[in-house]
Amino acid sequence: MSDVNSQNCMPKLVIGDLEINKPIIQGGMGLGVSLAGLASAVANEGGVGVISAVGIGMFDSEFKSNPLQANLKCLREEIIKARGMTDGVLGFNILIAISNHTDYIRVAQEAGIDMVFTGAGLPLDVPGCLNPDVKRPKLVPIVSGGRAAAMICRRWKKRHGFVPDAFVVEGPLAGGHLGFSKEEISDPKCSLDNILVDVLESIKDIESNYGQSIPVIAAGGIYTGKDIKRVLELGASGVQMGTRFVATEECDVSDIFKKLYVECKEEDIRIIDSPIGLPGRVINNAFVEMFSGKPDIKVKCPYACITSCKRDKALYCIAEALLHAKVGDMKEGFAFAGANAYRIKEIITVHELFEQLCNDYCASN
Repeated sequence: MSDVNSQNCMPKLVIGDLEINKPIIQGGMGLGVSLAGLASAVANEGGVGVISAVGIGMFDSEFKSNPLQANLKCLREEIIKARGMTDGVLGFNILIAISNHTDYIRVAQEAGIDMVFTGAGLPLDVPGCLNPDVKRPKLVPIVSGGRAAAMICRRWKKRHGFVPDAFVVEGPLAGGHLGFSKEEISDPKCSLDNILVDVLESIKDIESNYGQSIPVIAAGGIYTGKDIKRVLELGASGVQMGTRFVATEECDVSDIFKKLYVECKEEDIRIIDSPIGLPGRVINNAFVEMFSGKPDIKVKCPYACITSCKRDKALYCIAEALLHAKVGDMKEGFAFAGANAYRIKEIITVHELFEQLCNDYCASN
């Protein structure tokens, strides 16, 4: 599955004909957290830099009049911008729950993206939305268990003649929206290690029957090089990390947002009920507290951007809250964060972070 990287003791991540020097994928973080700046910096270090398509056009002047076209235009521009900053591997992340998600995937493909990561739903229609005249990017669904992985493989093979190029299996310690119930978040059966093994077992027969290797990438709670070492020994081919990359100089959010990570304590990390119908892990603040008591507040949905959003019951617009957070206005928003965010003590460069992870990984041998 992987070759030894001559520059460090981490293995390379190989997905089909795509060779990634370090088995580290930067998680896609929406509403402007991971854009060209962060993604290109990660790609330049030999990992996979990922641009998130979620709310990418919300700062565009045309967004209010035509949000879809603004998002698609900005997505294309951001990929082209990132490509001008790196020769490394670039991906983009899209939620299946996003309205018109297939349009985003086609635009990213035509802009030359290397990998497509899909979350928040089963991506059963994704292969059919691709442009057959343009090179196909690697397709990598994000799943939280073996059953979903096996279902996607069977459906894609039957309808399109191929299976996913890889999977990301995301555990309940991740930041942002989680694919688990509140009860499952603390259930040891749903730990990353357990669901990773479940996914690996579920695709064994598929790999054997189709004669194709399907790498599995572990995500959710990966913090140190030692963590990377542990999940690779369990059978993962790589890791996806989001939280560690927020507190870097290259991350595409305000310094106020980054300082929340540096200054937060373990007790500040909490689970909320998101308007889109999923639990979410955030850093607690006054905005979160204001809506935790479920006051008698009604909000008019301005965008209808998420198909699963409970707009008739929502106490706030999560898109606008996250938009405010990106620019540091925490009176009107909040920051998503992984369970280990409180362990971050300083803002460093992406290069320094990679050095830390590689050194820690090698020291754990």
